[in-house]
Amino acid sequence: MTETGLKAMVVKSLEDMKAEDITLLNVSNKTSITDWLVIASGTSSRHVKSIANNVVVAVKKVGIQPLGVEGDDIGEWVLVDLGDVIVHVMQKQVREFYDLESLWQIDTGSLPENRKPMVKKPEAG
Repeated sequence: MTETGLKAMVVKSLEDMKAEDITLLNVSNKTSITDWLVIASGTSSRHVKSIANNVVVAVKKVGIQPLGVEGDDIGEWVLVDLGDVIVHVMQKQVREFYDLESLWQIDTGSLPENRKPMVKKPEAG
C-alpha cells in the first residue's frame, strides 16, 4: 500500500469512530523515524482506546502489521506505529498539554542560537 493510501485509510478509520480534530503533519524533513504524524482526539479513555483499535483493525485487514501500539492500557494517549505513518490518539486535555502540532512545526533553523537544541559532543581524551 502506498503512503497516500495508508494515510487515507487511517483518516477514514479515525472518522468512522468519530475522532475529533484530525490533523496530519508532514515531518519527513524533521526526522528519519517517520514521514507523517496523524493526531486525533477522543472524548474519554474508552473512546481513545476504541479509536486506536479501529485503526489497528483496519490496517490489519489489508495485511499491514503495526510496528507497535503503546498506551492502550490507560487510554489517555495511544500511539500506533505504522512505519511511515505514526498515529497519536489523545484525550483533549492530554493533547493540549503536549501540543505535538506546535512541537513538530518548530523550524530549528530559524531559532535564535541560544534556543537551538543542544547536542552534547563527547569530550576528548
